Amino acid sequence: MRSVAVGPDGIARCAWADGSDDYRAYHDSEWGRAVRGDVALFERIALEGFQSGLSWLTILRKREGFRLAFADFEPAAVAEFREADVARLMDDVSIVRNRRKIDATIQNAQALLALREAEGDGALDRLVWGYAPAPRRSRPRALSDLPASTPESAALSKELKRRGFGFVGPTTMYAAMQACGLVDDHVAGCHVVAGTG
Repeated sequence: MRSVAVGPDGIARCAWADGSDDYRAYHDSEWGRAVRGDVALFERIALEGFQSGLSWLTILRKREGFRLAFADFEPAAVAEFREADVARLMDDVSIVRNRRKIDATIQNAQALLALREAEGDGALDRLVWGYAPAPRRSRPRALSDLPASTPESAALSKELKRRGFGFVGPTTMYAAMQACGLVDDHVAGCHVVAGTG
């Protein structure tokens, strides 16, 4: 598989971003950029959980639907969702309708509130960013150089599970770490690496 692809706009990107305008826009403006704050990280963790087993493009195209369905991922609101809300979500074609993932998002909102109660505002931000690895000594040259999970993502997964979070396995957490800028997995030759993105 190619490591870098030149899009129709003549810009070289990580090859996974080739093939759709949605992917290109996400790659250029979001992926690998630092995401901070409890609400923003809660949303990203939820969306990575929903993505499990699916294409990220599916989630990108449904993101606004997810935001509407899950009260803009405001943890206090989502934590109050009850069975009627779950039934509403299971009927909502604007999201991925998976009962286990919906339940996990509600569970995670409740776990986040408990974490904040114990450790104050910003607790999820501090927890997640506490597992950011040291920067790599060299940039990945190929997509095949990227791991599915790392010791840091496994440790983050274990700690989140200990805190009551669900659907946060090591692979899902590594994808979140990539998306939220804890690791920089833009490959050599990508325009973001060259400082033009």
